[in-house]
Amino acid sequence: MSKAVKSTERYFTASEVELHNSSDDLWVSWLGKVYDLTPLAIHNKSDPLLGPILKFAGKDVSHWFDPQTEDLKTHVNPLTGCVCYYTPWGRFLDVPPALPRSDWRSEPTIPWWIDKEKYFVGKLSAKTRKIRIVNMLTKDEHILEVCSEEKMNAIQERYMAFNAHAKGYMWKRLGILLDMTLTLEQNGIRDESLDFERTGITEDEWLPVIHLYFRYARYRAGVESYELAVYDSDAIPT
Repeated sequence: MSKAVKSTERYFTASEVELHNSSDDLWVSWLGKVYDLTPLAIHNKSDPLLGPILKFAGKDVSHWFDPQTEDLKTHVNPLTGCVCYYTPWGRFLDVPPALPRSDWRSEPTIPWWIDKEKYFVGKLSAKTRKIRIVNMLTKDEHILEVCSEEKMNAIQERYMAFNAHAKGYMWKRLGILLDMTLTLEQNGIRDESLDFERTGITEDEWLPVIHLYFRYARYRAGVESYELAVYDSDAIPT
C-alpha cells in the first residue's frame, strides 16, 4: 500500500502483519494497532531480552496488555510480594527484573510499549472481507482480501499491486459508480459472510464483484483540449 495514506487511516490485515516476522523486519499488533519494531530489534539484536519479542514477531500480543491502562499486565510476585509486570513467556526489553540485578540499568527510560507512537504504522482490521475485481478491458480477475474499515481509495491502492494503472479506471458495482471516499459498506456492498456461514453457502463462490472500466484522454486534432472517454470493450479504438 502506498505511503501516501496516513498512518492513522491505514488498516492492515492479520496476514499482512504476519509477513513481518524476523529481526530485520519485525511487526506486532496489540489492542487494535500495528507497530513496526524493526528499529528496536536492530538496535538490540544481540540482547537476549529481544528473544520473547522475536518469538511473537508478526503476531498479535494484545494478551500482554491491560486494555484499560494500555500498559503491560501486572501481578504480585510470589517471592517479593511486590507488584511487577507479568511476563510468563520471559522477561523482555525494558521490563525490569523481579529481583535486584547488577546488570540492570537504573537510569530512567521510557519503555518501548509506552513510547509506542514512534513505532505506529496503522490499525489492525477488526474484520476483513474478500472481493472480486474484474478488469473489463483486459478481462483479468483478482480476489483481494481487504479491510472492512478501508475506503475505496485504499482498496484501489491495494489493487495497484496487480495493475499499476488502477487509478485510470472507473470503479463500478452493478453499473453504479462507486464513491472512492467511502467504504464498501457505505457504497452499498454489504458483508454477507455471516449470512453465508449460517446457510452453509461457500462464500468464495458468491463474492461481490467490482467492475473496472478504463478511461483515457484522447487528443482532438487541432483543438487544445482533451476528451475524456470511457471504454469497456476489448481494444482501445484508434
